[in-house]
Amino acid sequence: MDIERFMQGYKAAWEARDPALFAALFHPDGRYHNTPFQVQQGSAQLMEYWKRVQLQEDVQVTFEILGAGIAHWHTTYQVASEDLFQIWAKSTGTNLVSRQPGDPLPRMVLDGMLVATFKDGLCAEARIWWHSQPQA
Repeated sequence: MDIERFMQGYKAAWEARDPALFAALFHPDGRYHNTPFQVQQGSAQLMEYWKRVQLQEDVQVTFEILGAGIAHWHTTYQVASEDLFQIWAKSTGTNLVSRQPGDPLPRMVLDGMLVATFKDGLCAEARIWWHSQPQA
């Protein structure tokens, strides 16, 4: 596996909202750093973390390979649950979206970078850095 194949699988797993497909990209003890301070290791933790994408709808992922093991990615999705919105709002540290009870949930835009290393044909470690905001 190289960064191109990994990103094709990452896109497919995210758009399908499929935790097993996501975990299959990784070596059995593979690590995914979804923030600089959080890491999921091994198939069970990877699948558990990726379940949150099932709270997204109409997911669209694009990416560009920047170099060996480095990709820039861009994702949009419709927030499909109040729980996911609260996860996002807490992660930003601010309330960028003023919502009243009953207001529609936003469509989100995420832009990020991914750096990955590979071992035995699978991802050994992936680190992402990203920002998000409601789509204008």
